Amino acid sequence: MISFIIPAYNEEALIEETVSQLKESADLLKLDYEIIVVDDDSNDRTAQLANAAGAKVVQVKNRQISATRNAGAKAAKGDIFIFVDADTLIPTNTLRAALRALENGAVGGGATIKFRGQISLAAQIFAVIVQLSMRCARLVGGCFMFMTREAYEKAGGYDESIYASEEIWFAMALRRQGRFVVLHENVLTSGRKIRQYGLLKLLMVIIKMAIRGPSVLTSRDGLEVWYKSGRELKGADDS
Repeated sequence: MISFIIPAYNEEALIEETVSQLKESADLLKLDYEIIVVDDDSNDRTAQLANAAGAKVVQVKNRQISATRNAGAKAAKGDIFIFVDADTLIPTNTLRAALRALENGAVGGGATIKFRGQISLAAQIFAVIVQLSMRCARLVGGCFMFMTREAYEKAGGYDESIYASEEIWFAMALRRQGRFVVLHENVLTSGRKIRQYGLLKLLMVIIKMAIRGPSVLTSRDGLEVWYKSGRELKGADDS
């Protein structure tokens, strides 16, 4: 069985589309699967909408992304874990490529990211540079990561001592377990952070993280890019 694990906080605008599109891709491939939405103390209709779309909902009160991802894994029954962010769509060909990579001996991996909706030209160029750099380093964005259950467990799960960039540290842990791949196929994720904060704000956060090192990740303070409660309304410009 394949377990799709979706951490979510106040994602009523996008969670139905994410779950429905994931079901469509999995059904086209005739997979044995479950979809788990880990609702991390939302105060909107995330849980109700996820359940109505066909997902199993696990309720937690972490407000910490690593712990929420791990809670989903703890509830999962599959021997393959695929972590999907609540604002990310997984095309059928990307899902097929991920499963093929695992069948061919990879322990885990991720995919190339494309943004939904309009973002500035500068942000587009910056995103390309970041993705090329991450591909060279064999790292991936956290919106889509896949792995075997065995590799997940041997890697120790996501590091619950940090509040952001958990996918970077986890990818490095997975790489110690075996071959880690970065697919050429795409996933489609929301560009809302770029639109909400702007490229300059995001660059300042990245520079701060680079200067202060991992210590900046051990608290939510200063990480409002990941933990601010606001969400864009559905259809704002993610179509």
